[in-house]
Amino acid sequence: MKRDLRWYDFLSINIYWLGLTSLAQTMTPLVVPLLVQHFVGDESKGAFYGTLRLWTLMTALLVQSLVGMISDRSTSRLGRRRPFIFASALLDVVLMAGIGLIAGLSGSTGYWALFFLMILLSAATNIGHAAQQGLIPDLVPENLRGRFSGVKTILEVPLPLVIIPFTVGRLISQGNLWAGILVAMAIILITMLITMLVPEKPRVSPAIPLDWRPFLRLVWMTGLFLVVILAVGFLVRAVGQALGSVKSVPFLLSVMGIVGLGSMVFAIGLGVIASIHLGLGRSAVGNRSFIWWVINRLAFLVGVTNLGSFAIYFLQARLGYVREQAAGPATTLIMFVGIFVLLTALPSGWLADRYGRKQMVGMSGLLAALGTLVAILAPSLSVIYVGGCLIGAGTGLFYSSNWALGTSLVPQADAGRFLGISNLAGAGAGAIGAYIGGPIADLVTLQAPGYPGLGYVLLFAIYGSLFLLSIFALRGVEEPLLPRDPSPSTPTRAETDLSVPA
Repeated sequence: MKRDLRWYDFLSINIYWLGLTSLAQTMTPLVVPLLVQHFVGDESKGAFYGTLRLWTLMTALLVQSLVGMISDRSTSRLGRRRPFIFASALLDVVLMAGIGLIAGLSGSTGYWALFFLMILLSAATNIGHAAQQGLIPDLVPENLRGRFSGVKTILEVPLPLVIIPFTVGRLISQGNLWAGILVAMAIILITMLITMLVPEKPRVSPAIPLDWRPFLRLVWMTGLFLVVILAVGFLVRAVGQALGSVKSVPFLLSVMGIVGLGSMVFAIGLGVIASIHLGLGRSAVGNRSFIWWVINRLAFLVGVTNLGSFAIYFLQARLGYVREQAAGPATTLIMFVGIFVLLTALPSGWLADRYGRKQMVGMSGLLAALGTLVAILAPSLSVIYVGGCLIGAGTGLFYSSNWALGTSLVPQADAGRFLGISNLAGAGAGAIGAYIGGPIADLVTLQAPGYPGLGYVLLFAIYGSLFLLSIFALRGVEEPLLPRDPSPSTPTRAETDLSVPA
C-alpha cells in the first residue's frame, strides 16, 4: 500500500538533483577543460574540448530518452525509478575515479582515454537523470507539485552553485584535482542514498508495451542535427586553415568573427527547421511562430551554455591565470550567475504575465548581451563578475518567460510532442557553440600572440551577438492575445524526455 507523503519526502524526492548538478558543475567547467588542456596543450585545447562536448551531449540526449521510456515501464520490485538511480550513481563514481586515474597520462593517449570515459560518464549520468525526472510525476499529487518543484529548483540550481565553488573549485584551484573529484563523488553517493528512501512501490499494473517509434524518430533527428553541426564545423576549420598565414589581426578578427557567427546562425536555423520537420512533419508547417520560438530558444542557449563551458579558458587567457589557478575564479563566476538566475527566475513569471512574455524574452536577450559585453571589455575579475551577474539576471528572465511563451504557441492536444522537439534543439546548444567555437578561439589566439586572450574575447563576443540575434528571432513569433495557461509546474515525461544537463 502506498503511504502518504511526509515532510522529509520534499528532500528525498528532490535531493538527487543536487548530486546531478554538482557532478555537471565539477566536470564540465572545471575537470574536463583542465585535463584537455593538459593532454593537448594550449594551441588546440578549444577544438579538442569542443569535439568532446559534441559527442558527450549527443550521447546524453539519446540515453536519457531511451532510459526514460524504459523506466516508465519498469516492473522492478524496488520501484520504477530507484534501480536506475542507484545503478547510475555507482557507475558515475567508478567512471569519475577512472578519470582521476588517467590525469597522469599525457598527449593523445590521455585525451582519447578521457574522451572514452566521458562518453561512458555521460551515458551513466543520464540513466539517473532520466529516472529522477519521473519521481515527482509518479509520487506527488497534482495539488502539491508546485511546492515540490520549488524545492527541486533550490536543490538543482542555487545550492550546488554555492557548494561547488567553496569545495571542489577551491580544491582544484590549489592543484588537488583528486580531492575535488572525491568531493563530487561523495555528493553523488550521499544524494543517491537519500533518494533510496522515497516511498516508491513496485508497479502493479502490467507494463505498457514499448513503442520504439518515438525513440527511433529521436535517433533520426539527432543524427540529422549532428550532421549539420559536423558539416558546419568542417567549413569553419577549413576557413581557419586558409587563414593560417594571415598577419593582419583586424582582418583575422573580422573574417573569423563573421564566419563564426554566420556558421552558428546557419547551424541553428537549419538544425531547428530540419529537426522540426522531421519530428513533426506537416504539423509544423502551419506553426511558423513555434519554429521561430525554437530558434530564439536555441540561439540564447548556445550563448549562455558555452559562456560557462569556456569560462576557465577565458579567465586564463584574459587575466593570466595558469591552468588550475583559474578554477577558483571560474566557479565563483558561475556562482554569481546562478544566484542571479534564481533572483530573477522567481519574479519573471509575474513580469511575463503583466508585461508580456515576448517582451520579457527580449529583455532577457538584452541583459545577457550587455553582461557579455561588460565581461569582455576590461581585464578585471571584478568587472567580469559584474558581467556574470547581468548574464545570470538575463538567464533567469529567459528560462521562465521563454518557456511560458512556448507553451502558449503549441497545440494543447499535442503539447508534449512539440515541446519535446524544442528540448532536442536545446540539447544542441552546447554542441553547436563548443564544436564550432573552440577552433575559432584556438586559431585567433595562435595567430595573435601579442594580444592575450583575443581568441576567447572574440568567441565570447560571438556568443553575445547570439543573444541579440535571439531577440531578432522574436520578430517571427506572434504571441497569442489570450495565452493559454502554462504547463503544470512539473513537466510531463513527454516534455522532459529530451532535456540534457549542461
